[in-house]
Amino acid sequence: LQKHEFFVDMTCEGCSNAVTRVLHRLGGVQFDIDLPNKKVYIDSEHNVDTLLETLKKTGKNASYLGEKSVQ
Repeated sequence: LQKHEFFVDMTCEGCSNAVTRVLHRLGGVQFDIDLPNKKVYIDSEHNVDTLLETLKKTGKNASYLGEKSVQ
């Protein structure tokens, strides 16, 4: 199983809530938000471009870091 790892420039709970909102709106995603490290891990059928565009809707700087293997 692969999880996609993204960097999102989140500084507070409000930022992570915004990420949660846009991802729920997209649907079909399972995700974990690591606020201190400004990371979002997403497990989804959507492609990376779609996920990145969705994360950018928060108005935050977002970038794709790569795939993370899940043990």
